[in-house]
Amino acid sequence: MNKAFVREEAPEEEDDEVQAPALPAGTRNYMTPGGHARMQAELARLVRVERPEVVQVVSWAASNGDRSENGDYLYGKKRLREIDRRIRFLTKRLENALVVDPRDQDSTDVVFFGATVTVLEEAGHESRYSIVGLDEADPGRNRISWISPLARALLKARVGDTVRFQAPGGLRELEIVDVEYILLD
Repeated sequence: MNKAFVREEAPEEEDDEVQAPALPAGTRNYMTPGGHARMQAELARLVRVERPEVVQVVSWAASNGDRSENGDYLYGKKRLREIDRRIRFLTKRLENALVVDPRDQDSTDVVFFGATVTVLEEAGHESRYSIVGLDEADPGRNRISWISPLARALLKARVGDTVRFQAPGGLRELEIVDVEYILLD
């Protein structure tokens, strides 16, 4: 039979997934102790709990016969791919991790990785930002990645300095009011 009339099984496409930002070339994956512990806990949960449970469901579903219309089997295989992709990602990130404990910082008046910085905005109100690793960034909790424009502007500044940086809304100016090195949860 001519190949043009035969439907061959196409390899399953990888699901479109939002990719985590890449680390700048030649840099380590700086992390706080809390962020490192959270990533290790997630990896352990995926490997020891979630993956074995899904493998068990897929195995059971496969034993039921026709896999083409078996929702448990199809969903399980998809979920396994997602879990395996996340395990690979976490493993790579943790292999390149350099854990930096903010409490070990000697110069507590200068902004470095792990600092919690209080700034005075142009409008006159104060805000606090913690400079954390790329995988720990959470804008809702004012935790900014060390490679963000704001963090880059703050790094190596001292209390009393005024920093300028390009924000999406235009050029912003902030005065550094306080620098603390505390352990984040």
